[in-house]
Amino acid sequence: MSDNGQYDVLLIGAGPSGSSAAALLAEYGHNVLLIEREKFPRYHIGESLLPFTHEPLKRLGLIERMRASAFIKKYSVQFVSTSGKASQPFYFNTRYDDDVAQTWQVLRSEFDQMLLDHARDKGANVVEETKVLDLLRDGDRVTGVRVRQPDGTEAEYRAPITLDCSGKESFAASRNRWRVPDPELNKVAVWTYYKGAKRDNGIDEGTTTVAFLPEKGWFWHIPLHDDRVSVGVVAEGKYLTRDGVKAPKDIFHREVTQNKWIEEYLAPGKSTGDYYITNEFSYHSRHCGCEGLLLLGDAFCFLDPVFSSGLMLALKSGVMAADAVHAAIEANDFSPAQFEDYAATLREGIENMRKLVYVFYH
Repeated sequence: MSDNGQYDVLLIGAGPSGSSAAALLAEYGHNVLLIEREKFPRYHIGESLLPFTHEPLKRLGLIERMRASAFIKKYSVQFVSTSGKASQPFYFNTRYDDDVAQTWQVLRSEFDQMLLDHARDKGANVVEETKVLDLLRDGDRVTGVRVRQPDGTEAEYRAPITLDCSGKESFAASRNRWRVPDPELNKVAVWTYYKGAKRDNGIDEGTTTVAFLPEKGWFWHIPLHDDRVSVGVVAEGKYLTRDGVKAPKDIFHREVTQNKWIEEYLAPGKSTGDYYITNEFSYHSRHCGCEGLLLLGDAFCFLDPVFSSGLMLALKSGVMAADAVHAAIEANDFSPAQFEDYAATLREGIENMRKLVYVFYH
C-alpha cells in the first residue's frame, strides 16, 4: 500500500473487469489499488462463460487453473420450444477451434475470488469493504476517489487514471448522468437456484438451455457444480406481473408451468429458497470516460442475459483497458483521445451483441 495514497491506477470494483485489469497492470509493473465495496467471496449472478472468454483467460494465465477447477465444463447451448421440445445441442466444436470449443459454467463467488486472488498474486494492492463515495476532480479531470473505509473513516486515494469497474451500479455513469436505458430491452428477470434437479449426462451435463415462453419470454437453465442449477425467467414486466402477481417466488413458479421441459427438469429438485428479481437492467453510458477516467464492462453497458455476453465483455474490456492504460502511462496522456481505440473496440463489440439480442426478441 502507498503511504501517501498516491497510485499509478485506481480501480473501482473487484469483479471480473476490475480484477483482470488490475492483474495485468500490476504485471506491467504499475502501482495499482483495487477498491472493493464487499468482502469476497460474495454472491453474484452471471454464471455462464462463452467460448470467446478463452482469449482473455489465456492472457491472464488462468486456463490451467480453470481446467483444474470444479467448474462444470460447457460444450454447447440448446433451445427449447414453447411446447417443451428441445433442439439438438449446438456444439461449439462444430464452429470453433478445439482450444475454445469447451468453456465453463462458473459459480461466481468462486470464479471472482480466483480472479481477485490472481490480481493480488501479481502485486495489485486490494482493499475490501471499502465504499467509493465520490470522484475527486480538478476541473473536468478526475484525479482520484474519496472512500469510506471499513472502520467508518474516510480517506482519499489519487492517481492519474481511475478505472470504473463497478458493474451494473455504473458508479461514474450514474454520477455523471451518462447512463441511458434501452427501451427496446425493458425486461424483468426473476431467478433462483435448484439442487437435485434433473440434468443431462456426459458432455451435455453443462449445456446452457434457453427455453421459450409464449410471450417473448424465456428461461435460462445453467448447470453448476455442487449439484446446483441456476434457473431464471426473463420477460416484459407487464407479462410477469399479470393478474397482480408480484412476489418473485410466485412469478417464478407460475412461469415454470409454462414450459414442459423446464417443469420436467426442475421436478426432482428443490429451490434453495432464495428468489431474486431485477428490472430495467439494459443500459449504456453516453461516454466511455473523460480525462483521468475510463469505464469497463457493465459499468459502461449491460445488454441482456440471453447470450451470456456480460462476463465475456467484462474480461475482454479488462484486458483491453490494461493495455490501453499501460500505453497512456507510458505516454503520460490520460485524455479521452488516448483511449479512442479502446472505446471504439468496446462499442463495436457491444453493438454487435445488441443486434443479436434485438433479433432474438423480434
